[in-house]
Order: sequence, then C-alpha cells, then structure tokens
Amino acid sequence: MVIRAATTDDWRQIWPFLRTIVTAAETYAYDPEMDEATARELWLAGPPVRTVVAVERDETVLGTANMYPNRPGPGSHVASASFMVDPHAAGRGVGRALGEEALIWARTSGFRAMQFNAVVATNTRAVGLWRSLGFEIVGTAPEAFRHPTEGYVGLHVMYRRL
Repeated sequence: MVIRAATTDDWRQIWPFLRTIVTAAETYAYDPEMDEATARELWLAGPPVRTVVAVERDETVLGTANMYPNRPGPGSHVASASFMVDPHAAGRGVGRALGEEALIWARTSGFRAMQFNAVVATNTRAVGLWRSLGFEIVGTAPEAFRHPTEGYVGLHVMYRRL
C-alpha cells in the first residue's frame, strides 16, 4: 500500500465507497442525500486542504483522507482530518496508515495539535484506532448524532497534541 496525493482521476474510485459510507449515515454527519458534485467539491477541496489516497500497487484506491486546519484564524494552529476507507478494504490497516500520514502531515506543517470534532460514539473501530494513535476523548456532545439503528448517540471530540 502506498499513500499519495489524490488526483481528480481518483474520484471515480473514491465516489462509490464514499457514497456508500455517507448513505449508511452511521459514521459521518454528512447529508445522506449529498449528490456527487457536492461530495467531490467537499472531499477534493483545494488548498489549504490536502487530500490523499491509499492505493495498492495496481492503483486500486483502498481509502482516502483529507487534512486541513481545524478552524480559521486563531484556531488555525490545530489540524483536523476526515477519513474514508472502502468497506472492502476494512481490517487491512488502511485507516491506521491514513491516520499516521495525517499526523506526519500535521507535524511537518507546523500544527500544534490535531482534533477530530465529530467522532460518532458508536463507531468503536474509529474510536479505538484514534486512541491507539494517541488521541483522547476531551468531550462528548450527548445525542448529537442520529444513528439509523442506535437512535441518538454522542459525538466525541478527540484531541492529540503534536
């Protein structure tokens, strides 16, 4: 697996799994009705956003991440990121590799910390992964996410100093 900068040509492989994940409405607070053009603009945004893909040698996209300042102005010293892994590639270390890449990017870009604003509490795989990479839950907004089967569940804010 190689992680490299995403190109517009990668979108044709990203969109099917991004759509599946967003439509499931289990792990992202994105509109499940989001159309492809909106998703593409959101995910492949230009600078200061950096978008990467994790690919196999044959250029099959296994997952993707985008990284950016968490907030503008006085909050711009804290990074954030979003991650999508093709469900067919689950359990292969793609999320961990993308998370490690995001941390390297944040450090080398001069950020002081990384913060995830909305990690769905029932997304135990993501919560476990981020904890294993040194993030801690610094707060939870109770019932801030409407899960399709679990009902109203919390959204964690996870934070890590760099």
